[in-house]
Amino acid sequence: MNEEEMQNEKYVEIWEDNVNIKDLLISMTLCIGFALGGYLLAFGDIPPLIFGLAGGVIGFIISSIIIKPKRQLTMMEEGEE
Repeated sequence: MNEEEMQNEKYVEIWEDNVNIKDLLISMTLCIGFALGGYLLAFGDIPPLIFGLAGGVIGFIISSIIIKPKRQLTMMEEGEE
């Protein structure tokens, strides 16, 4: 098994994009944990859905800070290959 095949095993295709399984699980755990925590800790007359959505947004922000993109974009001039 060569290096490229080993690298491809770490990724799974979701919506026509390759995603690292470890990073996906970390971000899902953070978002679900904060959303569920916000929903369960809701207080007063405010609907729990608002707290759950806020928790999901907080989880998204934290996971976007922790997990950095791995794509490398290169700009090419017109006609350049």
